[in-house]
Amino acid sequence: MPLRMKSPLRIVRAAQTNMLLAALSRDDFALISARLEPVELALRTVLYEPGAEIGHVYFPTTGCVSMIHSTAEGSVEVATIGLEGLVGIPVLLRGTSEPTQALVQVEGEAYRITSSDFRMVVAASEHLERAFLRYALALFNQVARSVACNRLHSLEERCARWLLITHDRVDGDQFKLTQEFLSYMLGVHRPAVTLAAGALQSAGFIKYSRGVITVTDRAGLEGASCGCYEGTRDDYALLAS
Repeated sequence: MPLRMKSPLRIVRAAQTNMLLAALSRDDFALISARLEPVELALRTVLYEPGAEIGHVYFPTTGCVSMIHSTAEGSVEVATIGLEGLVGIPVLLRGTSEPTQALVQVEGEAYRITSSDFRMVVAASEHLERAFLRYALALFNQVARSVACNRLHSLEERCARWLLITHDRVDGDQFKLTQEFLSYMLGVHRPAVTLAAGALQSAGFIKYSRGVITVTDRAGLEGASCGCYEGTRDDYALLAS
C-alpha cells in the first residue's frame, strides 16, 4: 500500500511530538527539519523489506511500526517503534539494509527523510548523531529484553508487556490490533493469542473485540506484565533527559 503524502508540505510543531526530534537543539532541529516531509502511515504499509535498500528514515509522531523477523517456521516481532524513535537504524549505522521487515502495526503519521539526506545531516552535527546513537542503544536494549522475555516469562506477562508498549505509543486507550499482529508480537500461533488476551480481558484489564483493544485498567495491566516493560520504558525516558 503506498504512503499517502500530506499537502502542502509544512514542517510544523507536530514534528516535535516525536521524542527524538523534540530533544534536539534548535540548530539541529533546523538542520534536519528542512529535509523532512510529512506522511501518513496506513495500516500494513511496508516501509522496507528484508534485505532491500532503505530509502527513507521515518520519525513516527503517532501509531506504531513493527520490526518483524521471518524464518521458514514463522514470523515474530523483535521491536516496536513509535513516537520515541526512528525507523531505519541501519542508515544511522552506515548500513543500507537489514534482515527485518518494517511494517505499520497501528496507523498514524510520521516525518521522513531520504537516507542520503539523513547521512548528510548526521555527518554535519556531532550532537545530533550522539542523540540518535543513544536511541539506537535503547532500541538494542528493547530487542535484547524481548529475547529474554520470550524465553523466561509467561505468555500472559508477555502479552501484557506488548500491549503496554503499544499503548504508550498511541493516542487514547483504544487501538486496532489484530490477532495476526499479536501473534507476531508474542511469537505464538493465534489460538495461544486468544487464550492470553482472554485471560487479561477476564481480569478486567482490557477489552478485546474484532481486532480492537481497549485498555480499561492500566494499573492492572502493568501489574500483570513482567519487569521487562519497566526496563524498556525507563530506557526511553532517559532519551529526554
